[in-house]
Amino acid sequence: MSLFDVCKKSLTSSLHHNSHCFYFKSKQINVLENPTDFYTHLKDKIKTSQNRIFIASLYLGKKEQELINCLSDAMKKNTNLKLYFIVDGLRGTRESPNPCSASLLASLVQKYGNRVDVRCYRAPQYFRWYNKLLPSRINEGVGLQHMKIYGFDDEVILSGANLSNDYFTDRQDRYYIFKNNKFFTDYYFKIHQLVSKLSYKVVYRDTAAKFELLWPVSNISCDPKHNRLKFVQESKESIKSFMESPVDNLSLEDNHDEYPSYVYPLTQLSPFFKNSHEDASTEKKTLMKLFEDLKSSKTGFNWKFTTGYFNIERGLRDLLIETSANENVSGKIITASAKANGFYLSKGVSGLLPDAYHHLQYKFLKLAKSKNSNISIDEWAKGQVNTPNGWSYHAKGIWILPKNNDAMPILTTIGSSNYTTRAYTLDIESDCVILTKDKDLRQQIQGELDNLYKNVHPVKFEDFAENPEKKVKLHVKLATKVMEKKL
Repeated sequence: MSLFDVCKKSLTSSLHHNSHCFYFKSKQINVLENPTDFYTHLKDKIKTSQNRIFIASLYLGKKEQELINCLSDAMKKNTNLKLYFIVDGLRGTRESPNPCSASLLASLVQKYGNRVDVRCYRAPQYFRWYNKLLPSRINEGVGLQHMKIYGFDDEVILSGANLSNDYFTDRQDRYYIFKNNKFFTDYYFKIHQLVSKLSYKVVYRDTAAKFELLWPVSNISCDPKHNRLKFVQESKESIKSFMESPVDNLSLEDNHDEYPSYVYPLTQLSPFFKNSHEDASTEKKTLMKLFEDLKSSKTGFNWKFTTGYFNIERGLRDLLIETSANENVSGKIITASAKANGFYLSKGVSGLLPDAYHHLQYKFLKLAKSKNSNISIDEWAKGQVNTPNGWSYHAKGIWILPKNNDAMPILTTIGSSNYTTRAYTLDIESDCVILTKDKDLRQQIQGELDNLYKNVHPVKFEDFAENPEKKVKLHVKLATKVMEKKL
């Protein structure tokens, strides 16, 4: 069985209960490589959208007036246009009563009324009594709305990027455009609306804060601050019903050759499921089964993995290492160097994070070495973050390639997940797997990889003993052990 067929069989088996697979022709999926192209495309799509814009992001930068103006101009120009927006309720209100995501977006609610629907999600864990005593930034550790979905009519962009100036200029991420597929775009709109109905509605108020959060009666359940357990239970049932229901989709019949790309949406909604065995989420279980099936198939292949925050969830970590202990399999990882980490030289606890990720790299390489796994790590660096011409690194994803060295990827993932314990227990995530035979798309995916590899240097196990920059102090090691699930 070919590598492509092994992957297809595994993905179909994992997702058979809901048949969530969408089919794309050549030229319907495009890859962007840099943040300026991402921002330009966002603004172009806002200006030309006719019926709907739906956006999910962790936050909107407090200084992004240009983007607000672009949205406002589009709404003013086209009275049929509707805007749907979700941000995280903690991250999106952190700076209040100073300008924040919620207050900026409330200005659009003020101007365009019920044509604009803005939501702020708050994780159910936030509503435990003791969390109300904690500062906002600490509370963000209990869970966030982390999806990155940018939808315009019948087009959707999936990315790991948020909406702030660094993500538009000097923070490297990944960006995939899915065009002219109403079934696929509608599916992501439904995910967007599902999370909206688990969230507070932003209304404009003529106060210092400029907004208020209200709980609509049309939401799935009651306000969680009044009855958290009821909210979780009723939300869980609605999520399960959504994830298990069939989707509107194209019937391929005999036209398989016309649709060389298969796209499988993956969604993680674990905060609403106490026990992993009842979790209706699809991302972790699908990726785990994919690598299990690849390992047992004995098919030779190469995998590549990237994340800006190196803390791979333990089960996935162990499976990557075990899979690469086979001489027919090799793995390469790209992660951010300390100077490309967005928290580099930050004040307070966050300033410890670059060293914490270094420590986790060391533990990973030590384990891989003990298992004789063929895995290497490269660090991405382009200057120093927050200095002139310095970039940060925020890309995350997986690629599967045939074994021959000059082969291009046949599979990749794209979306918001960092593949961490946090992503699989605390946050709301949205991703997809792309499996393709399309030569043009494979070339684009390879071009994306080549672009990432322009700014990497190898990390060796010995570096952690010999390189002073990689020596991690004891208090960082202890903090890492305590906070590992929150990173």
